[in-house]
Amino acid sequence: MEVAAFALTPVAVIAGAMGVLLLGFGNGYGFFGDELYFIAAGHHLDFSYVDQPPLVPFLAMVADTIAPGSLWVTHLPSVVVTVAGIFIAALTAWELGGGRRSQVIAAAVYCTAPLVAGGGHLLATSTIDLFFWTAITWLLVRWLRTRQDKLLLWAGIVTAVDLQVKYLIAFFWAVVAVAILIAGPRDFFRSKMLWLGGAIAVLTTLPSLIWQADHGWPQVDMARQIAYEESAGVGGPGMFLVFFAILLGIIGTPLAAYGLWRAARQPRYRFLAITAVALTVVFIATGGRPYYPAGIAAVLWALAAVGLEGPRKRWVPWVAWPALVLSGVLTVIGMPIAPVESVRGTETSDVTNAESIGWPQMANEVAAAYRALPDDVRRHTAIMGDSFWTAAVVDVYGPALGLPRAYSPSRGYWYFGVPPETATNVLYIGDNNADVVRAHFAKSVKVATVDNKLGIDNNYQGAPISLFSTKDASWSTLWPEIKTLTG
Repeated sequence: MEVAAFALTPVAVIAGAMGVLLLGFGNGYGFFGDELYFIAAGHHLDFSYVDQPPLVPFLAMVADTIAPGSLWVTHLPSVVVTVAGIFIAALTAWELGGGRRSQVIAAAVYCTAPLVAGGGHLLATSTIDLFFWTAITWLLVRWLRTRQDKLLLWAGIVTAVDLQVKYLIAFFWAVVAVAILIAGPRDFFRSKMLWLGGAIAVLTTLPSLIWQADHGWPQVDMARQIAYEESAGVGGPGMFLVFFAILLGIIGTPLAAYGLWRAARQPRYRFLAITAVALTVVFIATGGRPYYPAGIAAVLWALAAVGLEGPRKRWVPWVAWPALVLSGVLTVIGMPIAPVESVRGTETSDVTNAESIGWPQMANEVAAAYRALPDDVRRHTAIMGDSFWTAAVVDVYGPALGLPRAYSPSRGYWYFGVPPETATNVLYIGDNNADVVRAHFAKSVKVATVDNKLGIDNNYQGAPISLFSTKDASWSTLWPEIKTLTG
């Protein structure tokens, strides 16, 4: 297959513009709740956690060490991989035989998809994971064209790194293996580099798997909890697909469908069509989140973009550019660039922005409530968050306010340590799991209320801060009883 020149200049302009947008307008409010948790988890660095492998907490810890409290530094890894993903999306179209137009379309669709644009300014496992999936599918497509087996070794190495972010890529490879057995090319399995890359991925993941085994495989329990939450929040397969389409975007969804159709019609790429469909079915069946199969989207967009080239497709610019401009406008609107007061009343439509507001105020209120306790009570009081978010608020912002470390029975925080036995009281933030914890104390009194001072009705606005006094058993007894996977 003759490959056209790579459209470096226009792709670089698109990627550069996205990078500037993310760096310039992605830090307008504050840390998202998950980011606070990653920072706290990074300071309890381990081979694995109940809810993810260690790479993102490690990145958060490094950023917090270099520049404590800096949104710009914390978000930088996500901006870098998002910009790199734009180049790789264009490179995928190039490997598929696409010319300048298809490369630009693939890059533009990638960067304006809500999943990419919405997560590009956040340090999130989904953002980093998406980039690695995109890189792996590009390596596969390049291998199909060149049959350079070292590319499969690199795919294994990239997989090894991705397995330190999320375990989802294991589903991808399992499905790809079945798809290639069905549709070919079966010489894929004869590559020694493939198996060497696979061995590297397995060996580097062993410490994480050993941690999981030593702790009773909490990731399995976490998967069940996610399935329960998705069943309650998303609904059945139909709504999964609706949310998936929303994440791909107004232009990304039809192009993904077109790319899927093109892959299915070409024997060379048919395994990609089987993989895309099967992954979606697997994640629906297992109760996964709608973004789980999105890593396969970039190669589908590239296939679609290549299919839009040719002399008979002169209408494409008249449709593509207005759609891409609209997607770009929506991308900008979704950034935290408006005054923070604009988020009022948007808890259901702009969750990420709403839940990036009010954490310093919460820390201040906890500090005030803690300092207001009588000295003899305070000496025997531990601070406990009702979730991994609220505990992380105290651990990230609390040291500057003179607060001790926080504890929480929620998810990964349960593994970070048990309150000392001298702590017979708990200053409890929030009301999640509160009844379970309160039942082990003789007395409960509300001592403060969370108020972000902005009138923004996010998840913790108006939440109580309570003092639970005189526990009825040792913490070694209570801690397993109050453990929860809810967040």
